[in-house]
Amino acid sequence: MGIISPVGNTVGQAWENILAARSGIRSITRFDTTDFPVRIAGEVRDFDVANYLSPKEARRFDTFIHYGIAAAMDAISDAGLTASPADAERVGVCIGSGIGGLPMIEETHNALLAGGPRKVSPFFVPGSIINMISGIISINYGFKGPNFATVSACATANHSIGEAMRLIEYGDADVMIAGGAESTICPLGIAGFASAKALSTRNDDPESASRPWDVGRDGFVLGEGAGVLVLEEYEYAKARGARIYCELSGYGMSADAHHITAPSEDGEGAARSMSNSMRNGGVALDEIDYINAHGTSTPLGDIAETVAVKRCFGEHAKSLCVSSTKSMTGHALGAAAGIEAIFTVLAVHHQIAPPTANLREQDAKCDLDYVPLVPREIPIRAAMSNAFGFGGTNATLVFKRL
Repeated sequence: MGIISPVGNTVGQAWENILAARSGIRSITRFDTTDFPVRIAGEVRDFDVANYLSPKEARRFDTFIHYGIAAAMDAISDAGLTASPADAERVGVCIGSGIGGLPMIEETHNALLAGGPRKVSPFFVPGSIINMISGIISINYGFKGPNFATVSACATANHSIGEAMRLIEYGDADVMIAGGAESTICPLGIAGFASAKALSTRNDDPESASRPWDVGRDGFVLGEGAGVLVLEEYEYAKARGARIYCELSGYGMSADAHHITAPSEDGEGAARSMSNSMRNGGVALDEIDYINAHGTSTPLGDIAETVAVKRCFGEHAKSLCVSSTKSMTGHALGAAAGIEAIFTVLAVHHQIAPPTANLREQDAKCDLDYVPLVPREIPIRAAMSNAFGFGGTNATLVFKRL
């Protein structure tokens, strides 16, 4: 696994901060926010792209590509994965993004307006398109298997991981590097989400701004980063002596068919995504002990997900531990589910449910066990990770202890 995030740029550091309920949300440093109604975000800090790319290469690519390449390289290193020429065609890459190179698009447009067409770099298009992370990893490592990217807003990384899993199931690959990356903390990104009234305006208290299921929640906090997993067919992994964290056993999808941004109030679509993931994985309702929720800290979304969990699980919903690590990372859009898949895997691996930070006064309409403030050691046989996106798209993964 590999991670770049507001709470840390290694899996160990990020997990330590999550268990400590340590927020990565601060005042924005990337640009002057004086005229903006929102001045906070979950920025990645202390990241040095020179650890992964040469200065010449780095200049060619948008920041989200930097993050995705870094997380993928770290995941490949963590897996001890190498591909001989004989194996190369059996190793693929699927790393997506919800929006892609928005900062580079914004900067290039400004350069065009100021100086004309000659100011547009020849690397502008390849430097900002979403599938370039997969392309660069494939090129740099010689992986010749499936190579593509998914784009489904905030569900992107779950779809990437799930589709990668299916390619292995179908026999198209033995190994897939999969996840998501995003970096849209730029004037256009903040202005766009702020205009939609989607973001928290708790500018004077950034660390407590993301507060899923709390009565004081007022919108999500924009985050960024990348989360990438190495998935392997079980016998292939065993044969090469790979360290195995857990089993990715189920993948489910659905559509709300309701609204371009708002979730369905009855939770029907999200509930079907969860049910589909368990059916795909052959996992019973009562085997799920923990859910890493989509949990964005929006007034409507948190209620809708609560309704969906109860609709899906019935009486077992009362026995579940449900938490939102977005309370510490913010919402990293297309990278969110990749980052959260890692936290879900670690929850299963270490048998501990991460906390929901900032949950001090629980909304009466959000009436599940959200593991407030501190982590909880519990037996976790199987865990679920939810991701729901604009356009009414839903994707759920199930991870099972081996």
